[in-house]
Amino acid sequence: MTCFIHADLDAFYASVEQLDHPEYRGKPVIVGGLPGDRRSVVSTASYEARQFGVHSAMPIVQAVKLCPRGIYLRGNMERYREKSAEVMAIFADFSPDLQQLSIDEAFLDITGMEGLLGPSRAIAEKLKERIRRETGLTVSVGIASNKYIAKIASGMSKPDGLWVVPPGGEEDFMRPLPAGKIWGAGSKTQELFKKHGLKTCDDIFRLSLDALTALFGKAFGLFLYKAVRGEGAASFDEDRGSHSMSAERTFPYDLYDEFTIETALFEICQTLIWRLLDDQWQSRTVSIKIRYEDFSTEGARETSPAAVSTLNDLYDRLLHLFHKKYQKGRGVRLIGAGLMNLETAGVQQGELFDSANDKERQLEQTILGINQKFPGAALRRGRTLGE
Repeated sequence: MTCFIHADLDAFYASVEQLDHPEYRGKPVIVGGLPGDRRSVVSTASYEARQFGVHSAMPIVQAVKLCPRGIYLRGNMERYREKSAEVMAIFADFSPDLQQLSIDEAFLDITGMEGLLGPSRAIAEKLKERIRRETGLTVSVGIASNKYIAKIASGMSKPDGLWVVPPGGEEDFMRPLPAGKIWGAGSKTQELFKKHGLKTCDDIFRLSLDALTALFGKAFGLFLYKAVRGEGAASFDEDRGSHSMSAERTFPYDLYDEFTIETALFEICQTLIWRLLDDQWQSRTVSIKIRYEDFSTEGARETSPAAVSTLNDLYDRLLHLFHKKYQKGRGVRLIGAGLMNLETAGVQQGELFDSANDKERQLEQTILGINQKFPGAALRRGRTLGE
C-alpha cells in the first residue's frame, strides 16, 4: 500500500522573520509589502495576523485597514530559500523519493519505510521534531495513501498539525468537508458551488458524473467526481522518464499579476537548469503548461536549433512561450515548464569560447558545485527587474 506525507511549513515567510527577529514573535507579521504599496499583496501572514482577518493574496491596502498595527515587511527571498534548503535536506533524509512543490512544501513517498523508521505516524512525528530542533520552524503534516488526500490532510490542524487518513478511509475523510476544502477549486468555482447550493463535499458526492460535467465541464467535472471520493484527483506531473524533466508550481489562489507569474516561472527555470547541469543532459525543446482558474489547461512546446545553454536562455525561451499562449486577464492556478527530448550533454557548436553564454554557463556550473558541496548555501541566480 502506497503511503505519502505532505509536509507544509507553517506561515513560512512570516515564521522565518519571527525566527530571525525575536521581537516579532507573538505579533502580527505580514510579508509582501509596506503600508502605502498600493499594488502589493500579502504573501504570508503570521497566525497572529490571521486573527485580524489578514490572509494570503489580500491587497496590502486592505490588510492595513484590518491590522493597522501589524509589522509589514517586503521580505527576504534569499533568506527564505536558505531556510527552505535546510528543511528540504531534512525531508530527503526521511525518503529517497522527495517531490518539492514549492519553497515551503513537499511530498515524501514513505512507502516501504516502516521497517526502517516505524509506522507512518511515528515517521511524521520524528520529522516534525527534527524540523523544529534543527531549523526552529514548525511544519504541518498530512499522511494518506495518495498525494491529493495527504495535501488536504496537512491543512486540517494547522499550525504544527498532524493528520492521518487511514487506507480505505479517503472517501469518509472527504465527504464531510466543506466544499471550500477541495484543493484545486478556485474562487470562481466556489461561487458556482454556492450558486448550485453545494456546501459540502457530500453534496457534490451525491451528484452523478454526468451532472457534474454538465455543471462544471468535462475536465473539472471529472476532477470533482474523483476528488470527493478521495481518488487522488490531482496530477503532479511526476517525471520519472529519462527523456524529459519538468517542474511546476500550484498557487493557493488565482494569480492575475503577470510579474508574479513570471517570477514563479523564473524559479521553476532555476530548478530545471540545476537538474540539467547536475545530470549532464542537454535539450533543445522547452514546454510550458498553464492551468487557469476554471481548471482548463493548455500547453505548448518549441524546439530550437541550439540546445539550452544557460538559466537566462531557458527563461527567455519559456517566457516567450508563456506570453504566446497566455490568455490575458485570466487567473492562473498553476504554471509549469519542462525540457523535452533530453540528450547526453556534448560540446555545443556555434559558440565562441568567450561568449556571454559560455561565461554564464561556467558561473552556473560553479554555483552548482558549491550547492553540491555545501547544501545549506542554496545559491541561486537572481532575476533582473525589467526582464
